Amino acid sequence: MPEPVYLRHMPVLVAAISMTCDGLHPSASPSASRAAVAAVMHLHNARNTALGLGLFTLYLRRQHAACDIVLAIAGLFIGLVDGYVLWKEAGNVRKAAHRLASSCLFAAAGFAGWTAARPSRRPWMVFYT
Repeated sequence: MPEPVYLRHMPVLVAAISMTCDGLHPSASPSASRAAVAAVMHLHNARNTALGLGLFTLYLRRQHAACDIVLAIAGLFIGLVDGYVLWKEAGNVRKAAHRLASSCLFAAAGFAGWTAARPSRRPWMVFYT
């Protein structure tokens, strides 16, 4: 029987998909044409893809508690760093607030242990793969 995908698994799956896909495409930033910036962006993309693939691997191996830990720590740390850089370096306060808020929501789901929680008995919360 296939493994069901619960709604409580969605934060980990959304984070894994976005990290993996974000790291796979090159940056379209006009400043990325310089060699030093392009090298840093390639490192960022490789690390982001590796983190996303790691989350997928943990999820597929049903190590849901480990998924929650990675989601919590990465969400909080990456959110704080992104928010700070966008606010202080780029001066984009709205984007910084959005990144910080969305990352903190993912981190909260990880700290709450949503992925590793007991399955619900409600049939509307289950998707079969």
